[in-house]
Amino acid sequence: MAKKYELPPLPYAYDALEPYIDEQTMRLHHDKHHLGYVNGLNSALEKLEAARESGDFALVKHLSREAAFHGSGHLLHSVFWPNMAPEGNGGGGEPTGELAEQINKDFGSFANMKAQFSAASNAVEGSGWGLLVWEPVGGQLEVLQSEKHHNLTQWGVVPLLVLDVWEHAYYLKYQNARAKYVEAWWNVVNWADVAERFKAARG
Repeated sequence: MAKKYELPPLPYAYDALEPYIDEQTMRLHHDKHHLGYVNGLNSALEKLEAARESGDFALVKHLSREAAFHGSGHLLHSVFWPNMAPEGNGGGGEPTGELAEQINKDFGSFANMKAQFSAASNAVEGSGWGLLVWEPVGGQLEVLQSEKHHNLTQWGVVPLLVLDVWEHAYYLKYQNARAKYVEAWWNVVNWADVAERFKAARG
């Protein structure tokens, strides 16, 4: 039987990331957009299960794409929410400890990583994400882009820090000024959460 996925609750109040991310955007983004990916994933998996039972795979290409699209959206949003915290209460600043050491090793400095991450996020064409990931084969951190959740990325990487740059993530407050949104977002990055993900990714 197909697993039922659920919408995870926000780890803070809807207005907790003000003034950088507004309450109305957070309500729409979490309660409507993320829920849409959860429902889409569950629907695709249920239809794939029915296809296996009937032996009719005429729609397998479409349903596989739906599972990839909605599943990737659910996964990345589930990382995105705890990747943030209110400024002064876990949000902002710079990483410390082993994560900071690895960033310095792989990028030369935190400033270099931040600049590359911001540039990559700003350069995503249309809808997508900027990502700081752990690449386990090479044993290093990388900055990647993803379009439509599941294009232009690498197999096997572990997302540590993700930034949603679809217009629904920022348009109400920043309109078409994505770069201002990206710059403001650094004030609410939860480096403790990123560090925990880095620790888990390395085993």
